[in-house]
Amino acid sequence: MDKFFPKLPLDQWVEKLVRYLWEHAGGGFDFIKWVISSWVDLLAFLFMSPPDWVMILLFTLLAWLLSKGSVAIFTLMGLSLVSNLGYWDNTMQTLALVLTAALISIMIGIPTGIMCARKDSVRDMVMPVLDFMQTMPAFVYLIPAIFFFGIGEVPGVIASVIFAMPPTIRLTNLGIRQVPAELVEAADSFGSTAQQKLLKVQLPLAKPTIMAGINQCIMLSLSMVVIASMIGAKGLGADVYRAVTQIKIGQGFEAGLAIVILAIMLDRVTQHIGKQKRV
Repeated sequence: MDKFFPKLPLDQWVEKLVRYLWEHAGGGFDFIKWVISSWVDLLAFLFMSPPDWVMILLFTLLAWLLSKGSVAIFTLMGLSLVSNLGYWDNTMQTLALVLTAALISIMIGIPTGIMCARKDSVRDMVMPVLDFMQTMPAFVYLIPAIFFFGIGEVPGVIASVIFAMPPTIRLTNLGIRQVPAELVEAADSFGSTAQQKLLKVQLPLAKPTIMAGINQCIMLSLSMVVIASMIGAKGLGADVYRAVTQIKIGQGFEAGLAIVILAIMLDRVTQHIGKQKRV
């Protein structure tokens, strides 16, 4: 078969593209690495500088204000357990990584989703790319990320962004497109500009769907924690990875439990943002 249909040198094309980008845009990648690393370090510093009990009370208050009483109680008990087990610093480091990846995904994903909702041509171009991003194994993203950004937390954040961004784009596009046409026509009839129509009609009505996309984005970012630890990212993933390599079942369970507590806390809070608090 190879005699009639020679193998495409796809691997060589990809490697040439990567090296071309590095040769002509290496300074840009260094700047991106500095920005992401500085932001992660800043968040980690803010989370870890106060005493554990101060941050636990602050997170509990935020959970109560943004969601409901049961979520606040879970946050208080869960984070207290994390602190008691000795995983507080690594949990806060993981939270900094997750929030950084989610913030970048949201900053890129929501505007892209809005453009997809406005223009079918943009949607038709973006959706195949999202399919590729979601189906490509996450480990593959680590290879060019390591090449461009080296070992550490930054390539983990970049891989998390690529892995977690598609739901934000898809659900933003879906939410805006599901806004009833009668309301959009009514806004047009009152002479609303495109920006007014977007900010006062479409985005408020699409908010539940957009928030569902943000929720999925945060959960997918958190799921990359263990994978990112394989390339030097700090946090709970490093504890899990160390427990796996050293076959320490108890330590692995404790670190995994801390990840579960963090995931449930983030999931419940983001689910209730924008809704009326119920006690």
